[in-house]
Amino acid sequence: MSQTYSGTDQTIRILIADDHTMVRQGLSQICEAEPDMQVVGQAADGRQAVRLAQSLEPDIVVMDINMPGQDGVEATKAITAENPRIGVIILTMYRQDQYVFEAIKAGARAYLLKDADSEELLRAIRAVAQGEALLDPSIAGKMIEEFKRLQEDALLAQGLTPLTEREQDILRLVAQGYDNQEIANQLHLSEKTVRNRLSVIFEKLHVNNRTQAALYALRRGLATLDDSTP
Repeated sequence: MSQTYSGTDQTIRILIADDHTMVRQGLSQICEAEPDMQVVGQAADGRQAVRLAQSLEPDIVVMDINMPGQDGVEATKAITAENPRIGVIILTMYRQDQYVFEAIKAGARAYLLKDADSEELLRAIRAVAQGEALLDPSIAGKMIEEFKRLQEDALLAQGLTPLTEREQDILRLVAQGYDNQEIANQLHLSEKTVRNRLSVIFEKLHVNNRTQAALYALRRGLATLDDSTP
């Protein structure tokens, strides 16, 4: 398999999986017209997509969801489990939340709707080939909300109460080493309000001090040491 595309003259090798012949042919023509892309195979169902992905080792698989035998979500799961370096792009007419979330959980790195224009598809192929992720703008907001919900569920599963957005802002600044007065200045609050909010944060996270709270934030990805200030 070729190395991850780096924006040079390297060719992106693509496998197209869709149960409609005309769709496969149309996608193939769009990709083959690009000097940095090569369609190395076409699959008419999920099982064939998995087999071809294993034998051809493409850089990218453009995958439909609703296909006979094995759907695109299951095929994506099988392909990414076998070879995580293969970037799967879901291209489908389904915009319902359940399909989006299941596809992303299965390992897809991009999710586009079939009403996207060819430039959007080509941009997604190049982005995923470089290791990036991309969502159709109409569904990106749904993913953000789902991520927030999953974070809250994880806290609840640990017996912890989810933090409010303002509490998360304060916690991020604590993790970056700001003192109470500096946090107050950044967030336009009084120092007393910051102290009170910190007490609530400590209680919610079951920690005793700023250091423990900062470590929690860093370990859980709620903050990084080089976060920009609000």
